[in-house]
Amino acid sequence: MERALDDAYKGDLQLPLDVIKRLAVNDSGFVFDPVSGKSFSTNETGKAILKLACTERDPRRIAGMLVAQFDVELSLCEREVLEFVSVLRRLGH
Repeated sequence: MERALDDAYKGDLQLPLDVIKRLAVNDSGFVFDPVSGKSFSTNETGKAILKLACTERDPRRIAGMLVAQFDVELSLCEREVLEFVSVLRRLGH
């Protein structure tokens, strides 16, 4: 599993800053992209990832920042960030 995570970080997983900045996110986790018209809902972790992604583009660093905020293990947090980025990409973001 660790090798898979390392391989994933070598790929093109940088969060698309232009897209991240244009997303509208409300307090309940509803996310709307005014350019594509697409929307989805996310949880507190997803909201935190989106907020951090405005200033930090490296998923591994974002995971490190979330560890302190949510008191979780780094390996779990890294998987969550990778999954969230993957979902954004599947949605066309």
